[in-house]
Amino acid sequence: MADYKLNNDAELLRLIRSDEPQEAEALFAAAREVRNEQYGNEVYFRGLIEFTNYCKNDCYYCGIRRSNAKVKRYRLSLEQVLNSCRMGDVLGFRTFVLQGGEDPWFTDERVVEMVAAIRQAYPDHAITLSIGERSRASYEAFFRAGANRYLLRHETANDEHYRKMHPPAMSLAERKQCLYDLKDIGFQVGAGFMVGTPFQTPENLLEDLRFLEDLKPHMVGIGPFIPQADTPFGAYPGGSLELSLKMVALTRLLLPKALIPATTATGTINPQGREKALMAGANVVMPNLSPKDVRKLYALYDNKICTGDEAAECRLCMEGRIRNFGFVPNMARGDYVGWTARVGTGA
Repeated sequence: MADYKLNNDAELLRLIRSDEPQEAEALFAAAREVRNEQYGNEVYFRGLIEFTNYCKNDCYYCGIRRSNAKVKRYRLSLEQVLNSCRMGDVLGFRTFVLQGGEDPWFTDERVVEMVAAIRQAYPDHAITLSIGERSRASYEAFFRAGANRYLLRHETANDEHYRKMHPPAMSLAERKQCLYDLKDIGFQVGAGFMVGTPFQTPENLLEDLRFLEDLKPHMVGIGPFIPQADTPFGAYPGGSLELSLKMVALTRLLLPKALIPATTATGTINPQGREKALMAGANVVMPNLSPKDVRKLYALYDNKICTGDEAAECRLCMEGRIRNFGFVPNMARGDYVGWTARVGTGA
């Protein structure tokens, strides 16, 4: 494996800026080697349930932002969520990822009710939440109810860049504090960022990597920026697959044990994008378990793939594709390597 000087900012910036295909391939090979040392060639499957597309926030890049009047809004009922979990369990999923906008209707009590119902029905499954910024007390309540993991992308670790992407009411300091609180409570925590967002610089991407090093999250989601036409960023160019893959690889080298998904966004901008992400060091995929009739409504960006498939189709299609690339699908919980749950939490 190439000897990368990862503690050297200048070297990392050089790698981020480089457009040499051979150097990128060497980086991907190094990332695969590190991933294989920790997890082998197995790819963990998570079942994604997008349960609400209401959001109180107005992020400039997001298709379900509050001000987008063209979105047809929906909320899944508790029974619909449980039905999606039942389907996922039948298909072999042992991790459910409950994702939604920051929807005020889903109060702490309603989220706790949902998590507790899933935990009662599936005591051995992992439950992941991805519902944005909440108070520490809220996170503690979700943890007690049985949630194990929490995904909250930081989006950018640079305050100036963050302000260019979000309305004044939102704060990078608050976002980071949420991540540190989640980790302190005992969640397996996921952070992450988009590649190629408007105003992003190579130095911003370096800051993202250094922030991840400091936070030491258990999961890191990285994918290209894809514009959504009905947002303030709708006319900006999207991010590149190649740079996104390099950031996946560098993250793998810096955080060898991290669980890194091959995101839907990578597959949206390239038909083999998810497979390429796996070849760059990723080791998780998240087929969609949401009811088929709402999938197109969870439109964070344009032209999202897999919105018309049934849950079984999503799983079988992805399984076949990753086998063709030499990977082994793993439907187990797929915890962070070496993870030890807090006693008495059900985690």
